Amino acid sequence: MRTGQRQNKGMRTRLGCLSHKSDSCSDFTAILPDKPNRALKRLSTEEATRWADSFDVLLSHKYGVAAFRAFLKTEFSEENLEFWLACEEFKKTRSTAKLVSKAHRIFEEFVDVQAPREVNIDFQTREATRKNMQEPSLTCFDQAQGKVHSLMEKDSYPRFLRSKMYLDLLSQNQRRLS
Repeated sequence: MRTGQRQNKGMRTRLGCLSHKSDSCSDFTAILPDKPNRALKRLSTEEATRWADSFDVLLSHKYGVAAFRAFLKTEFSEENLEFWLACEEFKKTRSTAKLVSKAHRIFEEFVDVQAPREVNIDFQTREATRKNMQEPSLTCFDQAQGKVHSLMEKDSYPRFLRSKMYLDLLSQNQRRLS
């Protein structure tokens, strides 16, 4: 198993306590990497507060992504973030052979009608992406990824910022500093 896959599996395991239909967890160390006490010390209240500056700031911070993923799981909509992250990873592909197989895998997992983790995009975007699959490129998911980003930014992100989960994380960090 590659290091990235091990880290992803480990993150999913640590997020397990948050997979229930709840927007709070009494132990937020579950969303942090392997050494929670050190991770909590590194996650400053200022950093967690900055997640509210913009959706892109949240997505640029590994703990922000982890917390947002945990929140989306409570809403049963983590496929949106997973698709967005898969597209970001896909754009780093340098091998043409891998590019084609990865593109088809992402399409079948997230974009195709009745996909196991189908994202909520309009018919035109889905069809444009399907057409892009004829000759996959690093930009073949850009339109769909943009729609999903916009949906999360306008819908899920504001709810995350108002959620008990996020507010508890901020207050837990402030208590730790006091």
